[in-house]
Amino acid sequence: MSRIGKLPVNLPSGVSVEIAPDNTVTVKGPLGTLSQKVDSDITVKVEEGVLTVERPTNQPRHRSMHGLYRSLINNMVVGVSTGYETKQELVGVGFKAEVEGQLLKLSLGYSHDIYVMLPAEVKAEAQQEKKGNPIVTLRSNDKQLIGQVAAKIRSLRKPEPYKGKGIKFVGEQLRRKAGKSANAK
Repeated sequence: MSRIGKLPVNLPSGVSVEIAPDNTVTVKGPLGTLSQKVDSDITVKVEEGVLTVERPTNQPRHRSMHGLYRSLINNMVVGVSTGYETKQELVGVGFKAEVEGQLLKLSLGYSHDIYVMLPAEVKAEAQQEKKGNPIVTLRSNDKQLIGQVAAKIRSLRKPEPYKGKGIKFVGEQLRRKAGKSANAK
């Protein structure tokens, strides 16, 4: 039995789950609606506020999908009830971030500014404090989408290993290199 797949998903108050005949699971909550198509072999049941995912056999294919779909459905339930948040820090002299609606404007030390158009489901906020690095906060109810957007933003200027300049997640530990040795012969 899958250790993840056998765990039940508790539905918080205000969250409802509908299972369509074509095995599409739709989760509705205070922060929106998300849906996921589930493989026809996997059965999803909702009983008394608890959602369970079951597989028909012990084949490797069914075992792999069991935990996957349980995790995806759990992520949808958490997303529509509490949502997800990602914070990224811009480390570097002169690095700036501004948000105008769904447009994120980044100054990352290049000769030009970089504009990122955010999806409608993602809300962004940029904050700049005195003597601190700019922080871009992304919020969404879709965990997969917010992860993709955060990875795209990070790819614009990955942190380099010598000084740590670039875009990093808040709390991320970077592996640093020593650089040149002063007394090298």
